Amino acid sequence: MAKKKSVNDSKVIMTEMVLPNDTNTLDNLMGGRLMHWMDICAAIAAQKHSNRTVVTASVDNISFRKAIPLGSVVTLESHVTRTFNSSMEIYIKATAEKIPFGKKLEISNQAFFTFVAVDQGGHPIEIPDVIPETDVEKELNAGALRRRQLRLVLAKRMKVADAKELKDYLDNA
Repeated sequence: MAKKKSVNDSKVIMTEMVLPNDTNTLDNLMGGRLMHWMDICAAIAAQKHSNRTVVTASVDNISFRKAIPLGSVVTLESHVTRTFNSSMEIYIKATAEKIPFGKKLEISNQAFFTFVAVDQGGHPIEIPDVIPETDVEKELNAGALRRRQLRLVLAKRMKVADAKELKDYLDNA
């Protein structure tokens, strides 16, 4: 297995300004545009961790908590939470602010993306483990296995009976 890397090695912060071409008829950021930005930010984090070409394998639920109005500056932050053999889970959050008004909005969106590192032929390739250091990083890392099992069960690639960590978690919730 390749050398281990810290979560900080994969951290990405990206900013975008919401322009008229990015908005819907209510002058708010279109959800598809935000998902596009999130995918790019998460892909960069995955590439930084793996030093490989990566492809999006899945995106967990993205719920839109707050509308992001025209003229806002959107900040996207992402990092690897956990790695598996060739795949990695990326946590991403989006916040927005209206800088001229000094108005900062709360987190408008957050999600977990899964990426797979591939070689030049497009075949999955082994990646380094990630080392969580802070309490938040450790909590995200611990939950990643349950989230992975849930993704696999929903995709019918794993039987519920085989999702031990997820089952144990739900039984004790």
